[in-house]
Amino acid sequence: MSSSGDAEFLIEPRWLLPVAPGNTVLEGQAVAVGGGRILAVGPAAELRQRFATHTRIVRERHALLPGLVNAHTRACHTLLRGVAVRGPRLRWLAETLAPLERRALSADLVRDGTRFGVAEMLHAGITCYADESPLPEEAARVAATAQVRALIGLPISDSADAWAEDANAHLAKAEALWDEYRSDARIGLYFAPQPARGLSAATLMRLRRVADELDARVVIHAQELRDDSWTAADALHGVADGAMPPRQAPGTQRLAYLQTLGLLRPGFAAIGALGCGAEDIQLLARHGAALIACPQAELRLQGATPVLPGLRPAGLGTDTPAAAGALDMLAEARSAALLFGLTPLETLRLATLGGATALGLAAQIGSIEPGKSADLTCLDLKEPGCQPVMDAAASIVFGATRAQVTDVWSCGRAALSEGRLRLFDEAELAALAAQWTRRLALEAAA
Repeated sequence: MSSSGDAEFLIEPRWLLPVAPGNTVLEGQAVAVGGGRILAVGPAAELRQRFATHTRIVRERHALLPGLVNAHTRACHTLLRGVAVRGPRLRWLAETLAPLERRALSADLVRDGTRFGVAEMLHAGITCYADESPLPEEAARVAATAQVRALIGLPISDSADAWAEDANAHLAKAEALWDEYRSDARIGLYFAPQPARGLSAATLMRLRRVADELDARVVIHAQELRDDSWTAADALHGVADGAMPPRQAPGTQRLAYLQTLGLLRPGFAAIGALGCGAEDIQLLARHGAALIACPQAELRLQGATPVLPGLRPAGLGTDTPAAAGALDMLAEARSAALLFGLTPLETLRLATLGGATALGLAAQIGSIEPGKSADLTCLDLKEPGCQPVMDAAASIVFGATRAQVTDVWSCGRAALSEGRLRLFDEAELAALAAQWTRRLALEAAA
């Protein structure tokens, strides 16, 4: 596996987990990086001879893998952690989270919460995330300043919120922001319909047309669709082929409702895997759509739910840290392995290339292959919970924690070096968190 060019540095780990083209564990390998990209992968001795480089990064007890991909989160909600969490999801959103967010929401909260979230994700080995922010322009600016790879959701709803007053205003602001970041290499955008805030079938159809024109992705939390939406779709369009036969499970009805509106297609992703049935999986697969699981938040808000044998989501996310508690993809991966019966290598693929594929970024990130962006994560496996390392993939999935992430590179730039963030002042972040703790305590008391 090789490419031409001058390497800026070589990374020489004990174990290399490239994910693709072969999902395996390799030893004695190195990765050459230059110009923000992976130039070559191969035996360390050969690459040292081939590339004239002054920097060798040797990690003798570490595993190197692609940067983890958080396929769904709300980074600014790091400042809302600690709220009571009790399902079902729609009730928790309406009665607990939404009132707190309305009282506390400001551009400062989104900026500071997103900064804190990005720093936390880098510490956890996450190099790419898809974010649903109530103020997307603020979230995009923070991600751009931090020089990380982010997909920022453009919220769409019929009702007024902090961003816009109605569906027309939401779509107008979304298109303006789309134009602003159209050519940005790191910051991408997608449409994030907000069914919990109210979405008519007419708005969803209009959104589909705009998304088609822009070739934009659409991601929706299907479990937040209200039951009365399905009748509205029938009244407008009738029942399409296979749309809503009698006695379907609620999950299938929700996805079938989206199908009647033409939203199920390549580039569409549904969030929420627990409770999915065989019909849901078949429907998504038939239309080339993706399913993103957020295991920890789903378990907290839905409780123990039987999982369909053979269910395999396309990618993993953390959802809001107000529910999951942490922006920790290793913890999500471990939960996914147990819930869905995945092998360690299958699990790591889901947390890297799987998420990249679900977000439309598989050509750029998600595996350690020449030509791809050098988005990489290194973990120290010296800890007792990982020893002896008979299988590096199993040690990572079932033994490692995010505290063992030592190095992170984003587009070939060191974002975390030997456990220290490069572009963040961690003392400042700690003080910021303390300020918001006091501020939000006052908000709650009021």
